[in-house]
Amino acid sequence: MTEHSGTASRSDGTAPATRGDWSRAEWVAFGDRMLAASRRYASPRHGHITLPGAEGGYGHAVDGLEGFCRTLLLAGFRIAGERGHGVDELAEFYAQGITAGVDPDSPDEERWVRTTEHGQAKVEAASTALVLDMTRPWIWDRLTDRTQQQVVEYLSPVVGDHDYPKTNWLWFRVVVETFLRSVGGPWSADDIAADLALHDDLYRGDGWYSDGYERSYDHYVGWAMHLYPVLWSRMTGAADLSQGRTATDIARLDRFLLDAVRLVGADGAPMFQGRSLIYRFAAAAPFWVGAIAGVPSTSLGQLRHAADRVVRHFVDHGAPDERGLLTMGWHHEWRQLAQSYSGPSSPYWASKGMLGLALPADHPVWAAPSEPLPSEHRDALFAVGPAGWVVSATMDDGIVRLANHGTDHAREGSTVGDSPAYARIGYSTATAPLLDEEAWLSPLEQAAALVDVTGRATHRAAMTLLGAAVVDGVGAAGSRAQAHWLDATETTTHHGSGRDGLVTAAGVLTVFSLLRGPWEVRLVRVDALADGVDAGSVTLRVGGWPLVGPAVAVLPGGHGVVSGRAYSTVRSLLGTGLPAVTGRRGASPLGDPAHVPTLTFPVRVGAWVAALVGLSGVASTHEEGRSRAELLERDGGLDAVVTWPDGVRTSTHLSVEAPGNAG
Repeated sequence: MTEHSGTASRSDGTAPATRGDWSRAEWVAFGDRMLAASRRYASPRHGHITLPGAEGGYGHAVDGLEGFCRTLLLAGFRIAGERGHGVDELAEFYAQGITAGVDPDSPDEERWVRTTEHGQAKVEAASTALVLDMTRPWIWDRLTDRTQQQVVEYLSPVVGDHDYPKTNWLWFRVVVETFLRSVGGPWSADDIAADLALHDDLYRGDGWYSDGYERSYDHYVGWAMHLYPVLWSRMTGAADLSQGRTATDIARLDRFLLDAVRLVGADGAPMFQGRSLIYRFAAAAPFWVGAIAGVPSTSLGQLRHAADRVVRHFVDHGAPDERGLLTMGWHHEWRQLAQSYSGPSSPYWASKGMLGLALPADHPVWAAPSEPLPSEHRDALFAVGPAGWVVSATMDDGIVRLANHGTDHAREGSTVGDSPAYARIGYSTATAPLLDEEAWLSPLEQAAALVDVTGRATHRAAMTLLGAAVVDGVGAAGSRAQAHWLDATETTTHHGSGRDGLVTAAGVLTVFSLLRGPWEVRLVRVDALADGVDAGSVTLRVGGWPLVGPAVAVLPGGHGVVSGRAYSTVRSLLGTGLPAVTGRRGASPLGDPAHVPTLTFPVRVGAWVAALVGLSGVASTHEEGRSRAELLERDGGLDAVVTWPDGVRTSTHLSVEAPGNAG
């Protein structure tokens, strides 16, 4: 782990503002309100819970199944945490739903989609199996022998079924087969061994997994790849199957949490990056998992506080809504944020963030003194090597921001479009990437791209990571990309990856990010242009952070924008960049309109340009115009000498060759 932490106080000299964490009773009350609101939409025998809204991409029957199984997670945590006391009505409601759902003779409004009929049923089957094990005395034991047998028959087709994506889905089969084994049903030791081997094969170091063989580093690392190993280890009979692996799983979780707590903004906002963001406070799940596992390196008080901050961030911003329902969106409903398969019940995977309810009132996590998040009381700078990120948190504004050079939801060497939620250069807890149709076709914000005469910008997936580390107080990460234009194939399927289509080569771009405080110095070089591309026919555009809101003002000189208390700026340090601000409506889940400051440079092959890219939640007390950058070729690499807006001068040596290459 590479980290630099400051001890600066807030700019006004005061201590960070704090408020008390929810008590367990307040967590219970919130969970009960969520359950009461969703149960209003249950079918007569409770087999389906279908939330209001347009039918999801997988159809009405899957919507109803998701609504039942995802709220069942929350109900299961609630029942387990009370050890069955005082929750008989809740247990009976879901027992009735299971009885109706697994009965093949139930009417369509009650009967569950089978795992042989639709793959999504495999996801929901895992939630059912997990909760049936967790609440065995209170739900499973109250089912009739006939219903128990129908549950086994419903779950059994997963045994030997190899049509599972090689992603976090591996855990769905492990969990289901472990439960089946515990109740005398069919199971396969070979299936479980293969799935556990796949899990280990997706481990990339420093506590981080990739969710599949693409470079997919996102919230699934915490709410899936770390959640399931710990909860599975506590299932009946799992100890017989684990072959001693649980200690390793917990050690990896322990390491991951050191990064995870630092990726949460002081206002509780998770990093706005990756897919399935409509699951919102599912991002709190790994903190509760850490408390369950008893990780040694992060205190119970900080884990509970992190979960509290994340959940209450959304509560404070209107989610759930006035009906008590979670919609497809972030703070408010914004359907474009969802994947194409999502439906109105999908957001209830947020139930994972309520896992703390499974911890009874006498668990020490509820009595542990609250400890602040790193972003609440200090500046921090660290690297997430496997993901190719360098991360900077500033306590003055509580914003956490990252520079990304290794995550794109693609395999290195493939040629696809950029996914806005994965392949942009920068992500933060205070901004969101643009996600309208144009954003998928022509990157604007947080990009370094060649732009043709029609205004089309190039994509960079799948770039080559040149490294990510913190050296002498500066976070440095870099990548090289075969820049290309994309004529996308029309599709209605959006699972997180960039678009496929006809690709036209544009050239080779090398980009470095130097991170310090609220600033990034972005270095860009056009290494070569593709055959048929003339330097006079393209420009090089550097895009900054997007801000939203009707009160956005353009800063003097066009070098940035301000919205409320947020500032987004870009300034030329090397090369002559023409500043501009691009506005767009219907593009951001955070509001309208969105504004992105940019710099446009003429293309000079082999010459570096540099831009100062800033994001701050407080008015700067320093003159960004004082910044300077000087680049010196040395030892086959590059020395970047930067004078930062606060007057600090740094020198960072950058290797321009990928690890393992000569140079």
